[in-house]
Amino acid sequence: MPRKPQQARSKATVTAIIEAASQLMAREGAKGLGTRRIAERAGIGVGSVYEYFTDREAIIDAVYQQFISEAVQAIKPMIPELVRIPLRDAIIALLMRIHDLLQADDGRWLECVRLAPRLARQNPDEPLRQVLMGFLMQYVAHHPALMRRADLPVMSYIWINGGIFTVVRHLGEANPPMPFPKLVEGLADMVARSLGAEPVEQGR
Repeated sequence: MPRKPQQARSKATVTAIIEAASQLMAREGAKGLGTRRIAERAGIGVGSVYEYFTDREAIIDAVYQQFISEAVQAIKPMIPELVRIPLRDAIIALLMRIHDLLQADDGRWLECVRLAPRLARQNPDEPLRQVLMGFLMQYVAHHPALMRRADLPVMSYIWINGGIFTVVRHLGEANPPMPFPKLVEGLADMVARSLGAEPVEQGR
């Protein structure tokens, strides 16, 4: 049975495995994800991989979890400022931050997000959904007039899940039908208009 890393050296090995797997996913797709290739890329023996992961699917789960963790860490510090600006602007800023993260390191995370739902056994994106839902709820709390929509929880779920799917799909297309900024503006307009949000002054 794989063991959990406890000491610094073990944690460094796990980090190296996840890093190697994410790089192979970005450069070679699914075909580069054998445990032997991952071990070679990480500079360790195959036996060391199996000390911490049962198989490649477990590694893919860990890669996806790492992306979600980094996305949450990137978004959380933005929220206190975002709740004080017009909703449309806040949504654009959030989506562009996710875009920048997905495109970093030659699109490494983008390829991981494309492949993970198909190859992984788990889909551990709940922390990202929670932080986005938390942003929307905080925004509404700062602007009580927006609470008039009775189906806000349902619509928030649709907006968040639909928005994430749309962003990833757009970035994965070789010839998208529109520039990414236009897509983001459309999503932001949809949410703001649905809530009847009015522009608010900076620093309000």
